[in-house]
Amino acid sequence: MAVTKTHPIKSTLKAAIDYICNPEKTDGKLLVSAYGCSVETADIEFAWTRRHAIDKGTNLGRHLIQAFQPGEVTPEQAHEIGMELAKEILGGKYEFVLTTHIDKDHVHNHLIFNAVSFQDHKHYHSNKRSYHFIRRTSDRLCKEHGLSVIIPGQDKGKSYIEHQTTQNGTSYKAKLKAAIDRLLPACSNLEELLRRLQREGYEIKRGKYISARAPDQERFTRLKTLGMDYTEEALAARIAGRARPSRQPKQQNGKISLLIDIQNNIKAQQSAGYRRWATIENLKRIADTSNFLTEHGIGSYEELLDRCEVASASAARLKADLRDTGAKIDELALKMKHVAAYRQLKSIYDRYKASRDKEKFLRGHESEIILFEAAARECKRLGAVPLPATERMQAEIDELNARKAILKAELQKAQRKEQDYAAMRQNVEDFLSPPQPEQERKKNVELE
Repeated sequence: MAVTKTHPIKSTLKAAIDYICNPEKTDGKLLVSAYGCSVETADIEFAWTRRHAIDKGTNLGRHLIQAFQPGEVTPEQAHEIGMELAKEILGGKYEFVLTTHIDKDHVHNHLIFNAVSFQDHKHYHSNKRSYHFIRRTSDRLCKEHGLSVIIPGQDKGKSYIEHQTTQNGTSYKAKLKAAIDRLLPACSNLEELLRRLQREGYEIKRGKYISARAPDQERFTRLKTLGMDYTEEALAARIAGRARPSRQPKQQNGKISLLIDIQNNIKAQQSAGYRRWATIENLKRIADTSNFLTEHGIGSYEELLDRCEVASASAARLKADLRDTGAKIDELALKMKHVAAYRQLKSIYDRYKASRDKEKFLRGHESEIILFEAAARECKRLGAVPLPATERMQAEIDELNARKAILKAELQKAQRKEQDYAAMRQNVEDFLSPPQPEQERKKNVELE
């Protein structure tokens, strides 16, 4: 499980960076990394980038924490995931320092990044959209690494107090849901359910929406706020044995959907109405699968497997090309950053070298000297010596960004194709090997 949260840093940036880089917390600084800056001079480099921004804002940086389930991940793996997360959510545009702390009972990452981009000097906007993007990205990366994740929206709309009471089994909403689930199977209609709730002590209020209140509860709770399965329409459907409106799988964008495993589907075992609907739906999906195979000229299972392999290989190739293109863009962006700093600070550094009293000069221009020396080291490391022309680097970045956009579009098509063929394969295999009835399975086990 990975959980992320962010908060702004309005002062003492150096103190925040020093804290997350504490050797006692980071295995002697072995679990410390940086991008676009040096760990030792990150606060100075952040300030230099921010100096060039038109809208500097009030934040010097932002601090993100990513925590993992105890015992589920090694420090090195957590650090790797943190680096992937930082590069993906920041797009290679912001300097950052990443550390992994191992001093607690759970491994967790700290990410401090500049509030201003070194590429376009625009301020980072933190809002609900950016937060949910971080959460989705973190969950996806953890899933790709075989770690557990929080189901998106599981606790949507809950306050901290309500979340805590739910965990302790004392939430009014949790109790009301449990009461409805317990009473509903014996009810013949919605009115009977409400009467049974009243007999259990609940006060019912009717209006545009039905609400209920427990004896010691201050405010009424609308049934629809309990979830999609507790709206009046959904409750009526559940009582009548029909498929719940919120639970019926939907066709998306004309794609072929997987067959429903009726044999092992809990809802199908509990509801005859859902079982009938799922059976009819499966017939439609089998027909869609057959039409797809005919339209694509696939006449055998072996040919279908070949198509699946080709589709997977194509998607993998495009994904690798996209990753390589992104890496080239990031490297060029870093070159431009350090080359620009080198050129802007070269005259100050020359004056420093020519100064008779270097200590006095250094006291007045310490930050500029440190930044110049850091830029010189990075230019040498990145192979930007002699200094390349800014116009040429920008033209190369523009060309790579255009290629990146094309690759993204091609990858989306390839992944949809890969998913379609994978669904075809699964449906064909399920259709050719239908699940055995329970009695037949027991008989086979006994014979073995």
